[in-house]
Amino acid sequence: MFHVGGARSALYNWAVARQQPDGKFVLRIEDTDQARNKAEWIDGIISALAAIGINDADPAFEGPYFQSRNADRHREAAQQLYTAGRAYYCDCNREQLQERTGSQHLGYDGFCRERGLEYVEGRALRFRTPDEGETVVVDLIRGEPSFPNSAIEDFVIARGDGSPVFLIANVVDDLDEGINQVIRGEEHLSNTPKQQLLWEALGATPPVWAHLPVIVNEKRQKLSKRRDKVALEDYLAEGYLPDAMVNYLMLLGWGPGGDVEILPYEELEAKFRVEDVNTSPAFFDIKKLTAFNGDYVRALSVEQFIDACQPWLREPYATWRPEAFDADVFAKLAELAQTRLATLSEITKYVDWVFLDEAPEDEASWTKAMKPGADVILKGARERYAAVDAWDADSLKTVMEEVAAANELKLGKAQAPVRVAVTGRTVGLPLFESLEVLGRERTLARLDAALAKLGG
Repeated sequence: MFHVGGARSALYNWAVARQQPDGKFVLRIEDTDQARNKAEWIDGIISALAAIGINDADPAFEGPYFQSRNADRHREAAQQLYTAGRAYYCDCNREQLQERTGSQHLGYDGFCRERGLEYVEGRALRFRTPDEGETVVVDLIRGEPSFPNSAIEDFVIARGDGSPVFLIANVVDDLDEGINQVIRGEEHLSNTPKQQLLWEALGATPPVWAHLPVIVNEKRQKLSKRRDKVALEDYLAEGYLPDAMVNYLMLLGWGPGGDVEILPYEELEAKFRVEDVNTSPAFFDIKKLTAFNGDYVRALSVEQFIDACQPWLREPYATWRPEAFDADVFAKLAELAQTRLATLSEITKYVDWVFLDEAPEDEASWTKAMKPGADVILKGARERYAAVDAWDADSLKTVMEEVAAANELKLGKAQAPVRVAVTGRTVGLPLFESLEVLGRERTLARLDAALAKLGG
């Protein structure tokens, strides 16, 4: 699944690419690990990117490229480094290294550096890290962090079976695809000096780097797919609008300045500067995201809102018979519902009562509303609703006010049993507009059913 952190990285890269006259955002699928390589996952990445506006309909988009298709170039580059004396073969295993160093935590000790081994099956190819000096990484967010070369072990670039590892594959692909700027999560910063050494050893100028702050949950722990909801697809499936997700993700570590945070992507893109991204962790606040989404939902036109709700009006979300759904009835309720939703998936519980044969059953709502005396309220409402001349919201409200007054109750208290009897829940759309849409016959039937359940 497409991690929200990956989505943020993609959006920042997309903004930078589109700010340049001929900028390109390159999508590369790094698919050399067969255990993590499935066609449906690749399709998921591409569709998730498309959902947030990153797709090949824009000339800034390039790809997807597949790392596995460049395997020959990876091997060629590894051999180039060996031929140039920048790499050497090693036949050490983990047990031997641990025996020599006395620790399982120390890096490789360079034992095979000067042994002059040639390749045979089982010997890994290691990069010969310079003994002295330091590797300086030019990072647009973090300045110029430096790494002593003495602290960088002679790392493996090709396994014992001759297959190149990710580090060199990544560098070669960047070279071949003309990558000159890399914006990615800070967890990759530790790999950067090794990659930069490989770039230089292959006679190329490293790209400009930018390492984004980690995204954390409310406990300030790094977002984890094992613990947190992190998949972009999951949020979209819950009814978070793509535009709201884009707006919120852009603000995880960066801000446009000023007091206004809810802005169209075009404005966010124009203002975005990777140099202004913070280095401190970014808190993924689901409550704030949900509030953002509610604002975006309310900003839709009614027609747009109706269209956006369609997936949640069908199976598996809809609890009513498909033939019971009436688009005209839904359109009458849509404007009432739109002001109340935080996510589009909530629409089902706001309108299910009108398409179900009977009111939904919600025990908590029933217990809360059907206090002693509720039957009197229901009987009074039933009698007056059966006789009321005009079946419209204003007339229905007037009747309910009369029932409330007769029982010395405020309108809010008096209407609670009626709301639960008709809609099944204590919270929902405006009651009298709902009754108008439901109609006299069905409203009376539900009041009768509630009275029967109460035993009177």
